[in-house]
Amino acid sequence: MSTETGRVVTSVAELKELIGQEIGVSEWLEITQERVNQFADATGDHQYIHVDPERAKTTFFGGTVAHGYLTLSLIPYLGGKRASGVKISLGGRMGVNYGLNRVRFVSPVRVGKRIRMRSKLLNVEEIGDRAVQMTSEQTIEVEGEEKPACVAETLGRTYF
Repeated sequence: MSTETGRVVTSVAELKELIGQEIGVSEWLEITQERVNQFADATGDHQYIHVDPERAKTTFFGGTVAHGYLTLSLIPYLGGKRASGVKISLGGRMGVNYGLNRVRFVSPVRVGKRIRMRSKLLNVEEIGDRAVQMTSEQTIEVEGEEKPACVAETLGRTYF
């Protein structure tokens, strides 16, 4: 199902109507060696397939690749860089990342490639009158690749 663009959802009832639908597609983001190196420095994961372009050329990747966790960590950024989709404005005091149910790193993201994210709303659960929890499937696509890089089931909460 295609993403509705321009729709603003302001109630939990409206949000529930979108369960099972794609609710957003992000802009494309190029994965640069600089970004990969910065992530390696931040996490201490300096495995050569990420940070040594010459040595990584000799692997079946054919060059450096992004860390799987770098790809996963870009979900909030990509979610804020929607090119199309539904705007969710429930009027809450705050929204938080509540965690993940499932993550799979399906294929590598080669440095120099562009990625984007598709979001599908899987469930909406009211937690009393103080919060609503949204379960979403986030699929990180790699431009020109058949398989996605990452598929993650995320949990987000809006507190009222």
